[in-house]
Amino acid sequence: MRSSLLFLILITLIASCRSSRPIGRVVAKKDSTAKVSPFITKTTDTQRIIRATLQQLATNRIDFKTFSAKINVDYKGSDGKSYDVNANLRMYKDSAIWISVNAILGIEAMRLFITKDSVKLLVKLDQKTYTARSIGYLQEVTSLPLDLYTLQDLLIGNPVYLDSNIVRYTTGNGVISMVSLGQFFKNLVTLNETNKTILHSKLDDTNLNRSRTADLSYSEYETKKGLLFSKKRQIVVSEKTRLDIKMDFKNYTFNEEVSFPFSIPKNYTRN
Repeated sequence: MRSSLLFLILITLIASCRSSRPIGRVVAKKDSTAKVSPFITKTTDTQRIIRATLQQLATNRIDFKTFSAKINVDYKGSDGKSYDVNANLRMYKDSAIWISVNAILGIEAMRLFITKDSVKLLVKLDQKTYTARSIGYLQEVTSLPLDLYTLQDLLIGNPVYLDSNIVRYTTGNGVISMVSLGQFFKNLVTLNETNKTILHSKLDDTNLNRSRTADLSYSEYETKKGLLFSKKRQIVVSEKTRLDIKMDFKNYTFNEEVSFPFSIPKNYTRN
């Protein structure tokens, strides 16, 4: 079950990195082990530009009540094997995440239901098992302090892994590059200079005793109901092993009625 839940988490972009606190909230404490040169001269102009950029990122943040999507997922694990699956995602903001993963021929393989307090998983096909744990189980299986809110931001495409403590800021060739330094990660993020959408994020653990890194890429932005949404994303995560995940969002909708069916068949074994 542990590997099944981890796979579900991985294919929904929950990579081996902890999200820093969102923009506009308290700045995370800086790790003294991080080796990042500060911005050379933080003049009034540069401070104003940085604040304006962060404000535009906050403006671009997707605020939703409900969200649903069909996602094509191409996942390559450390064993070199590739998996091509389809996932159905439904979310209710700050309340629930529901994911159904279909294997070959459209047969449902797994179903996951996460709330603020719990994680529930049905593993279908051959195993036929049911697992129920507290939300802390996400941290247990990933060694990361994940919760419902962090997962929803990752899935919807809102800025995560980005701290408001900006230590470097440059512009040129139509893009903005800036480095944020938080308690857990240094993040080199690249933005579209015009609309401030995120194009790429390179994360490095501030703990020099770890080699954990992640590369997040966002592309094919489109506007739906006034919201900028990245339909295609890729993440490459590496530490002791390497994971490569590509996600293609299909038929996604905002703020329409959603349901979260999750019944437990009598012949399933509880873990």
